Amino acid sequence: MSTAVDRVYIARLAGTTVFDPLGDAVGRVRDVVVVVRRTGGTPPTAVGLVVEVPGRRRVFMPLTRVTAINPGQVICTGVINLRRFKARQGETLAIAELFERSVKLKEDRSTAYIEDIAMEQDRTKTWRLTKLYVRRAQRRTGVLGFSRRGEALVVDVDQVTGLSVRDKNQGASLVIEAFSDHKPADLAAALMEMTPSRSAEIAAALDDERLADVLEEMPEDEQIILLSTLQSERAADVLEAMDPDDAADLLGDLPATQAAALLELMEPEDARNVEQLLGYEDDSAGGLMTTEPVIVGPETSVATCLALVRKNELPPALASMVFVVRPPLETPTGRYIGLVHIQRLLREPPHDSIGGLVDPAIAPLHPGDHLSVVARRMAAYDILALPVVNDEHRLVGAISIDDVLDHLLPSDWREHMDEDDSAATQADAAQESTAGGGRG
Repeated sequence: MSTAVDRVYIARLAGTTVFDPLGDAVGRVRDVVVVVRRTGGTPPTAVGLVVEVPGRRRVFMPLTRVTAINPGQVICTGVINLRRFKARQGETLAIAELFERSVKLKEDRSTAYIEDIAMEQDRTKTWRLTKLYVRRAQRRTGVLGFSRRGEALVVDVDQVTGLSVRDKNQGASLVIEAFSDHKPADLAAALMEMTPSRSAEIAAALDDERLADVLEEMPEDEQIILLSTLQSERAADVLEAMDPDDAADLLGDLPATQAAALLELMEPEDARNVEQLLGYEDDSAGGLMTTEPVIVGPETSVATCLALVRKNELPPALASMVFVVRPPLETPTGRYIGLVHIQRLLREPPHDSIGGLVDPAIAPLHPGDHLSVVARRMAAYDILALPVVNDEHRLVGAISIDDVLDHLLPSDWREHMDEDDSAATQADAAQESTAGGGRG
């Protein structure tokens, strides 16, 4: 392997584009997989990269397949295995699990925190962790504990102790900062790759809204595991920040006593919305819907409606339309009037009222309608979301296409998608060079 950079700092490597031998981008580096042994005196080694490929899948790329690391690019060779990355026994993620870990400096036994790690190739072409960029901890004035804003210095890896020991008080700010510009699904995928203890530390450091968004992107079993690491009061706060339908799905998978206790801790209005959804069957329109679509009165202006659907937190499917009702505007609303598509809003004068723009052809669903009815109706209308009204013709919620797909597809559809994509990629690359190591 030839490298234009003899010493590579991992924090700077993160986000670097990975190119194949033909110059086509195949993904971006998200982390480095390292092996840190507790005994034997063997220096820590880097064995591979975690690369995010199209589709937001994070896969393993052995460093034996990396032919060059240059500023702003990594060059690889061979076929990429698109199986989703999962750390093996003894493997550690440098950014996710070693950054902000505390170590002891041998020279004076003082505490320092890791902020970056350098790796270099030795004569055998093995990548070794050689340097740590650390910051000394300073005792706070007047209070117990330490501050992490002390002197910064670079030390050899063999001049510290504690690198292989998990830090009970390890911070999470560097990891959270690394994902600040990423979608919640990216952070969710990263948390699922970490050890349970490390993912719990990062979850504890996230704010309620961000953690709620991350939980919504996880499989149900992973949601339960992460939620169980939180104190009950914090778990209730996070459930309040989730979309009501996602919170109801999560609570529905918990033991009844635990779900009831969390509902008791939630704000009454949030709990009421979730309890309403819990009363429906999972495969019914009521069980699939959210109680928080965009709801407006008939006198609302087109300009106001367009402003409402621009909100970042609104899912794209629900942003494709607004639902028009008589007051009150909270579910269950006053009498349901109809829906207006965003395309219609874009064609109308901004000061016009929306009440005369409803689409009369879209019939609403009933909460008891089965999933099969919902799917057929959505396909027939070729629409991204549908309203759900009760017997009094009051709007109680809306169903989006993503909720329907989540229930129609098998629970392991993501794994099958990875296998199918991997097989296709392997077939396409069969005519190219397949040199380099592998990871079964």
